[in-house]
Amino acid sequence: MDDTYRTLGGASEGLYKEKGSKFIAYAWPVQTEAEVEQRLGEVRKKHYDARHVCYAWRLGPEGKKFRANDDGEPSHSAGDPILNELKSKAVSNAVIAVVRYFGGVKLGVGGLIRAYGAAAGDALEENEIVEVILTDQIEIRFPYDRTSDVNRALHPFRLEPSEREYTVDCRLVYDVRQSISEKVRSVCRELGILVDDNADK
Repeated sequence: MDDTYRTLGGASEGLYKEKGSKFIAYAWPVQTEAEVEQRLGEVRKKHYDARHVCYAWRLGPEGKKFRANDDGEPSHSAGDPILNELKSKAVSNAVIAVVRYFGGVKLGVGGLIRAYGAAAGDALEENEIVEVILTDQIEIRFPYDRTSDVNRALHPFRLEPSEREYTVDCRLVYDVRQSISEKVRSVCRELGILVDDNADK
C-alpha cells in the first residue's frame, strides 16, 4: 500500500519572459478548494492590472481532484500546461497561478503553452518538493498493569506516542502509517485494548 504523496514545502515564485510578455508564476501547498480560492484572490488583488491570471491545482493524495483554467487565453493554452507541470513532478495538494502581462507581440497557441508551462516549471524549481506520510490515528486505553504486555506487542512497529497518559488507566495515541495501521489495529484487538481509530490524517 502506498501511504505517501508529494507536495510543496512552501510558497515560491517563477518567471518567464518572451517577446515583451511577462509570465509571473506563484505556487503554494493547499489542502482545500477554499484555500485555492484564497490564494487566487491574493494574486488577483496584487495583479489587478493583469489581463490574465491562469491557474491549475491538484488535491488529494493521488491528485484525482484537479482543475485547470485558461482565464480568457485560447483553450488549453494556459491552464493545461500549468497542470502538466504539477503532474510531471507528481505533486498534489498544490496550486500554481500564472499572471500574464502582454508585451504587444502575440505568441500564438504554441508560444503560450511553452510560456505558461515554463513559468509554472520555474516556480516548482524554486520550491521544495516534500514527501508526506499518510497516517491513521489510533488511541488505546488499558490498565497500568498491562503496560508491559502492550509495549511488548507494539514494539515490532517502533511506534512513538503523540500523546500519553500513565495513571491507573493508561491512554496512548499513535499516528500510524496507513500501510501498517491495520496490522497495529489487529494486534490491539487481540489484546482487547483498542478504543478508537480514525483515518483522519
